Amino acid sequence: MEGGMSDHHISFSHRCICRSGGAGTVEKRQEGKVMGSGRVLLMDDEESILDVMSQMLKRRGFEVVCARDGSEAITAYREAFLADQRFDAVIMDLTIPGGMGGKEAITTLQEIDPTVAAIVSSGYSNDPIMADFRTYGFSGVVPKPYSINDLVIALNQVITAGQ
Repeated sequence: MEGGMSDHHISFSHRCICRSGGAGTVEKRQEGKVMGSGRVLLMDDEESILDVMSQMLKRRGFEVVCARDGSEAITAYREAFLADQRFDAVIMDLTIPGGMGGKEAITTLQEIDPTVAAIVSSGYSNDPIMADFRTYGFSGVVPKPYSINDLVIALNQVITAGQ
């Protein structure tokens, strides 16, 4: 995905709700793009989403590790946590067909690290977890489809809230 790819190829929605927000959050911008920093674990079963989003998040200042399902995410999170290289935030797809999704993985991540900052993402906007994400242990929600700016803003908010 080198060269001319722009954010507009995946920018569909402009909705983003997070645990903390608004007045205290400072957005860093570079040429109109929202920037950020921190270690992020990105979990999605769609390889194309992992490829595109990890590259775009890296260009926005994040260090990104990818996982294809909840089991991989739990393993990566546990290893990083035990090595004292914890993730600043986790982005998890709510459901993974034939595998463990964010819905199941969040409980184990909270057992590993009660302060885990996890964002749930899904195209199923009517799912009760999307509507009441905090009750289920998530710090933020980003409905699919989302723009890279929406995701970076959500990441910045949950990372800032966790500091």
